[in-house]
Amino acid sequence: ESGSFQEQGLDLEMLFFDSAQPAAVEVASGDIDFGTVGMSASFFVLAAQGQLKLIASSGGNAPGYFNLAFIASNKAWDDGLKSVANLKGHSIAISQVGTALHYTVGEAARYYGFSIDDVAVKPLQSTSNCLAAVTGSTVDASVVPGVTVAGPVSRGEFHLLAWAGDIAPIPAGNAVFTSTKHANEDGELVKRFLVAYRHGTHDFADAFIGPDGKHRDSPDAPAVLAIMSKFTGAPAATIAKTIAFVEPQSRIDKASIVDQIAWYQSQNLLKANVSAHAIIDMRYATLMP
Repeated sequence: ESGSFQEQGLDLEMLFFDSAQPAAVEVASGDIDFGTVGMSASFFVLAAQGQLKLIASSGGNAPGYFNLAFIASNKAWDDGLKSVANLKGHSIAISQVGTALHYTVGEAARYYGFSIDDVAVKPLQSTSNCLAAVTGSTVDASVVPGVTVAGPVSRGEFHLLAWAGDIAPIPAGNAVFTSTKHANEDGELVKRFLVAYRHGTHDFADAFIGPDGKHRDSPDAPAVLAIMSKFTGAPAATIAKTIAFVEPQSRIDKASIVDQIAWYQSQNLLKANVSAHAIIDMRYATLMP
């Protein structure tokens, strides 16, 4: 909408997925040129096989921001589930095993001192299924994208337990990646894409992130919200309540990548011997200091 991609000679088409794993597969196959979604076990498997390269970061869970939300069914809430700290012994829905949502549950468990094995993780294949299960009280809780919760919470369909960024910060929760074929053979395309993409992350940061890194709205916020509403179909007022953290320079937090790989391996979801060094393509990526 700002013309950044057109300035780079790119005609961008946005495709939306209900879970991160299919996006990684589509990019690896060459059906999609670039992906920007939460990292998953399947992403790391494909990267370990030499099919994907990490070229930038979009952002992740950070305190004071609203990327992902823990929610509880009305029944579970009435029965006493009023904090993520009390999830032990409860069921929690996620879209798919091995996704960033799964990792977020693991991080919350680590934060509160219990094991992910102490909760019954229910993979329901899509965000919409997770929301329906919580609304119908067939599961006790879920972790879902923040933009999906404001309306249902206001209507009393379920309860907000916590924002994930406040209890399970993940600095590199969302990746920007491309196929290894693109990275090796279409370097100029990748660079032009990143120039335009970073223009967008700067605009987002100017609108919603203060110099101290904390959430604040600048005079540019309404215009950026209008663009986001146009492309997502969500009302601007809803998006304003669920602003996620975006790394202004799209720098990658390598330590966060290392931790995610180790966690997926600990859950037997990633058997490959993959290293952050091997999958981050330093021809294009910039690391956090």
